[in-house]
Amino acid sequence: MATQRKIVFRNDYIYHVFNRGIERRSTFNDRNELNRATQLLKFYRHKGIPIRFSKVMQQPENIRNKIFDELYKSEQIVKILSYCLMPNHFHFLLKQTSEGGIPRFISNFTNAYTKYFNTKYKRVGPLFQGIFKAVLIESDEQLIHVSRYIHLNPVTSSIIEKNHLEKYYWSSYPEYISTLDTDISDKEMVLEMFKSVEDYKKFVEDQIDYAKKLDLIKHIISE
Repeated sequence: MATQRKIVFRNDYIYHVFNRGIERRSTFNDRNELNRATQLLKFYRHKGIPIRFSKVMQQPENIRNKIFDELYKSEQIVKILSYCLMPNHFHFLLKQTSEGGIPRFISNFTNAYTKYFNTKYKRVGPLFQGIFKAVLIESDEQLIHVSRYIHLNPVTSSIIEKNHLEKYYWSSYPEYISTLDTDISDKEMVLEMFKSVEDYKKFVEDQIDYAKKLDLIKHIISE
């Protein structure tokens, strides 16, 4: 019997969406793969997708740029408020703006990335675990805390040192604190709850050591 999703996605509501590689396998192994994934995030958040991303990339540069320019001016099916791509999983904070937008976006993103990954490694089959997980964000406080949790993932998982967080370019954090402009995240919904970007940065980075301790405890308990 197929697994039925209990959560119902509604327009103008925000959800924490996440999933990991099947059998906990690595899904994003190097910069090229991470960069491809961020390109897919930016592409598939839009409604009027003319052709698949892989087909766009096969076009001459002038045609490719024209497709991107027109698409990126078009309506979005989701707003990506925060995101983080990790070696074997991903986290997104998504606001649905079109009926069925979140499931469609995740399906397009994971299918496109899986095809790219499988072609590269000459493998077949799914790359991500079954149905993705999603949690409704029910308050502003929950929103900012989940955003912080997402942005701290590379440090709490010991992928990078804590003083390198703002240089982890496969998360929306560098965009939040203006060290990188990828034009993927709609960061204002979170940042407007703080007096300044520096206040948000302090909100995130002051919790690094505590978050690492919690992550350590979580792993001890789960073993």
